Amino acid sequence: MAKAKGGGTAPKKTEKGYAFKFKRTMDEPMQRIGRPRLQQFYDDTVVAALKEEFGYTNIHKVPRLTKIVCNIGLGEALKQPKLLEQAFESMGKFTGQRPVVTRARKSIATFKLREGMKIGCMVTLRRNMMWDFADRLFTVALPRTRDFRGLSPKAFDGRGNYTMGIKEILIFPEVDIEELTAVPGMNICFHTTAKTDQEGRALLTKLGVPFRQQQQAA
Repeated sequence: MAKAKGGGTAPKKTEKGYAFKFKRTMDEPMQRIGRPRLQQFYDDTVVAALKEEFGYTNIHKVPRLTKIVCNIGLGEALKQPKLLEQAFESMGKFTGQRPVVTRARKSIATFKLREGMKIGCMVTLRRNMMWDFADRLFTVALPRTRDFRGLSPKAFDGRGNYTMGIKEILIFPEVDIEELTAVPGMNICFHTTAKTDQEGRALLTKLGVPFRQQQQAA
């Protein structure tokens, strides 16, 4: 890994490509037949259910998922650049897409942070990659969470977008704990076309997001 100008490390690009190669996007391009499973379920079932619940007369008014943003913040990477390398590679494995490195927007002397330092990585998923990731998150990863009792239905932003946090990325089967010096957490933001939180909550619930029932009914 090459030394970055703003601190930390950056993947070094060679004649054969980047040092990190993610199987789903580089080594073996996906041979897809038809739509992703969750997208097909949305088109065939969720759209009709939402039209009936909210009385939409135009199909283009039905809320839909537009993108999913995954973000890992690593303040510890300032002292241990290797943590950023490990998080970068792990995120590429469980999302199937090459992450981008995030940098500090301003300097904070208290934390010995300078503008431009590398402090994390993120991925923005759209279209097929978005549907595939959401499907695996709802059906495989979240059920692997220790003592999982559902997600809070209150973490909406007032415009139908939802943000959730994961304490450990080990819930994804693609992540190998032996390759990590420390296990980071991650934020996941679901961006939708919903106009209200009620519409956004109904959309995500029907897609399979496991909200906590007691809080949802309160």
